[in-house]
Amino acid sequence: MRKKKKSEEGGFNVWRSYSDMMAGVLLLFVLIMCVTLFQAQKSYNESIKERDDKIALQEQYTAEILAQQNELDEKDSKLSSQDEQLDKQKKQLEELAAKLKKQQATLKKQKSALDEKTTLLSEQQQKIDNIIGVKADVIEALQKEFEKNNVSVNIDSQTGALTLNASVLFDYDQAELTDEGKAELSNILPIYCKVLLQDEYKKYLAEIIIDGYTDTDGDYTYNLELSQRRSLAVAEYLTEIRENFLNENQISDLQTYLTVNGHSSANPVLDAQGNVNKDASRRVEVKFRLKDEEMIDELNQIMSSDESNTTDEGNTTKEETSKDKKSADE
Repeated sequence: MRKKKKSEEGGFNVWRSYSDMMAGVLLLFVLIMCVTLFQAQKSYNESIKERDDKIALQEQYTAEILAQQNELDEKDSKLSSQDEQLDKQKKQLEELAAKLKKQQATLKKQKSALDEKTTLLSEQQQKIDNIIGVKADVIEALQKEFEKNNVSVNIDSQTGALTLNASVLFDYDQAELTDEGKAELSNILPIYCKVLLQDEYKKYLAEIIIDGYTDTDGDYTYNLELSQRRSLAVAEYLTEIRENFLNENQISDLQTYLTVNGHSSANPVLDAQGNVNKDASRRVEVKFRLKDEEMIDELNQIMSSDESNTTDEGNTTKEETSKDKKSADE
């Protein structure tokens, strides 16, 4: 019995060893599980952190993208506004270009008209110079002829008008020539008419005019009749003596050119103080008119009208330019 107990006490306990082994295995398994769980938890935590980092990064990218999108929207809005302004400015430029084209056409038309007028004025100025030259030649020839014959006369150096004092030709308030008046006319009229009816001047001659004037006393109608009768008396006396100094052709020409007028008390002669000189106002004037003198008067009227029209056009152009400039500024 003792041997068996000893054997049991000194022998190998199988169950105890198995239990220890199972306990070790279990402990190892627990350790493995703990390590595995720790690693799994660590991996999970890292995954969560990585996810959070990615989410944070994505949110940052999203915020940046949104900011960029907002910036792009603002720029797009500005571009749209600028496009509208450019379209508006383009429209204004097109309107200004159209107005400029219209103004250029107007200026071209005005320049063309100005060139035509300049050419016309040049031609007319040449005619005027010729007329003035002819008139000056006629007046000079008259003056020389009167000086040559020692006849003292009052002849206007600008117009060639010959002034005869009515007190020498007529008695006061009368229209019949006195003997002294006839003698005066016999010395003056032949010289005056012969010069005008010379071939070199006759082609330019339009009229030989005898004008009668009275002073300012009395009725206008009465003075008108008196001035007409006096100028007619001078013309009649001229026709009586014409054969003494004119040939047949010149006599015929004289009938063509001679005209008679009465002006009553119009255009009185004034003295230095501006008062009417009645003696000087009672007069008969003998003068001539060249064919183109009417054209000169008409030309002067045309030139005056053209100057007025040019001024109006200039003002209109300035107003349009001012309006266009104002529109461009706006």
